[in-house]
Amino acid sequence: MKRPACLSWVLALVAALSPAVLHAAPPAQKAVILATTTSTQDSGLLDELIPLFEKETGYQVKTIAVGSGQAIAMGKRGEADVLLVHSPEAEKALVADGAGLNRRIVMHNDFILVGPPADPAAIARHTAMESFQRIAATKSLFLTRGDNSGTHAQELKLWKAAGITPEGQPWYQQTGQGMGQTLGIAAEKKAYTLSDRGTYLALRKKLGMAILHEGDPSLRNVYHVIEVNPARFPKVNTAGGRAFADFMVSKAVQKRIKEFGIGTYGSPLFFPDAEAP
Repeated sequence: MKRPACLSWVLALVAALSPAVLHAAPPAQKAVILATTTSTQDSGLLDELIPLFEKETGYQVKTIAVGSGQAIAMGKRGEADVLLVHSPEAEKALVADGAGLNRRIVMHNDFILVGPPADPAAIARHTAMESFQRIAATKSLFLTRGDNSGTHAQELKLWKAAGITPEGQPWYQQTGQGMGQTLGIAAEKKAYTLSDRGTYLALRKKLGMAILHEGDPSLRNVYHVIEVNPARFPKVNTAGGRAFADFMVSKAVQKRIKEFGIGTYGSPLFFPDAEAP
């Protein structure tokens, strides 16, 4: 008579503990490949968030920081599990093509025009379009990443809006590098360039460059997280990619994004958007 009662108690205990045990179980496929833009890496944001994600979930993230265009191309080929990028038109095309799923907004900062404090093209106090026109008119050295990144795509839009085709001009030079490296080269050559604010603030003390134009509505810089479609690419780590995407839009991480950079730079480097209407 006692054995059935004891067995029932054991089964009830197992049932109560099962969710916790399952949650604590290590993932079957631990490696998660994250393809992202250089700004999330150069700003130091991922250095803070990824260890937290790995500790909480048991996944191990392999970060590939390239331009958004290259990151999205990796997604198109199924060479990543999840993307964190900032090139809206290319992102929409990826999802429309069926290679990407669940595009969710994570955060934003903005683009800024930076250059030598002497400002030889006198772009300060002008609009973004006027600033690009003045750089071209004065033939002031401008460095472009030229890497099909989100920053490069935004820069090309601004040249087009200004009615200027800079390619082939001696004052328009391509670095082919990420944002941090491009800022370093621009500082060395006393050139203008377009940067995201986060990377600039993270490197500002080393650069000796000034923000010469900011605040234009056309300079808003929005980041989304996108899962790579396992129906298209069966080898994708579906659970890992989704876990990272969910992590980035969670309340706790959005709070960390809101606070990131304040203690070091006096202002946040990014602004969380996942809970925005």
